[in-house]
Amino acid sequence: MLDDLNLIQNRDPSDALAVAVGESLQAGFDVNVWNGENDGRPIANVVIAGMGGSALAAALVKVWLKAELKVPFEILRGYDIPAYVGVNTLFIASSYSGNTEETLSALEQAESKGAQLGIIASGGQLIDIASSYKIAHVALPDGFQPRMAVIYNLCALIGLLANFDVVEISKLDEIKSTVGWLKSESANWVKEVVTDKNYAKQLALQAVGKTPIFYGGALTAPVAYKWKISWNENAKNLAFWNEYPEFNHNEFLGWTSHPVEKPFVVFDIISNLEHSQILKRFEVSDRLLSGMRPKAITINLAGDSLIEQMLWGSILADFVSIYVAILNSVDPTPVYLIEKLKHELA
Repeated sequence: MLDDLNLIQNRDPSDALAVAVGESLQAGFDVNVWNGENDGRPIANVVIAGMGGSALAAALVKVWLKAELKVPFEILRGYDIPAYVGVNTLFIASSYSGNTEETLSALEQAESKGAQLGIIASGGQLIDIASSYKIAHVALPDGFQPRMAVIYNLCALIGLLANFDVVEISKLDEIKSTVGWLKSESANWVKEVVTDKNYAKQLALQAVGKTPIFYGGALTAPVAYKWKISWNENAKNLAFWNEYPEFNHNEFLGWTSHPVEKPFVVFDIISNLEHSQILKRFEVSDRLLSGMRPKAITINLAGDSLIEQMLWGSILADFVSIYVAILNSVDPTPVYLIEKLKHELA
């Protein structure tokens, strides 16, 4: 079925697969920080406010640069800010649409506390606010679903953090250096490549009709979360995620009390850069749960560096989930129910 190009065209009318193909080029985004001038106040902590795909870039940065970040770095997914936000906080509001109500609420509170502000958006109210009040911001290219603009968002976030001397601007060059390799890797997953040679199509066929659970380690947890988001929004399919070693302290036992014939499929998302004990936990856990849950399908992230692996895994997530959408006979692009919810809440 996934080699029938006419069927793919009919079930992917907005050509989400073409967007996935172009994601590798997002890594070459030339970041322009508008109104970047600031008073040079010391930054004691960083808070990133965002929801869904707009928070994912911050999750990637928090793991990727864990050993280099010199100040606390928190991701806020909600309406209200912590009491410690103050004049020495760098507060970045990230919303692809620029209209996410939780993020707008948090930004208003941070402004009232005198925080140093930054904004990432493609338009909407956030860009209007940034322009009106001369707030440092990065304008993202518009016309994308937020979940498929994560690499744009990542570049923008690094650019803003560098503008306030939280990270080195050279980190943006590290992302840009992946463009050619990611483009080459993505070419293996396009619709014209037949299933026998197409890893993305193979994974989709293994998962269709089931509820996937994605497990990551300390380094791959954000990627596991990305797979969950892509599955929910592209495939319109329920999915869950968790991470090791936390998994072994609770959810591990949750698998033991039901038959193996559950309608689940388990994916372990693995980096060879992971802590050796976490890698061992993946292997031992799958062995000890044999007969109690489906055997895990291992996705070994390609790439020599952590950022290469993160971006490779993020792009693959979109390809696979789009193919699942096609198998599910749903359009992978629109998210009508989310838009209806926003309308109802407005």
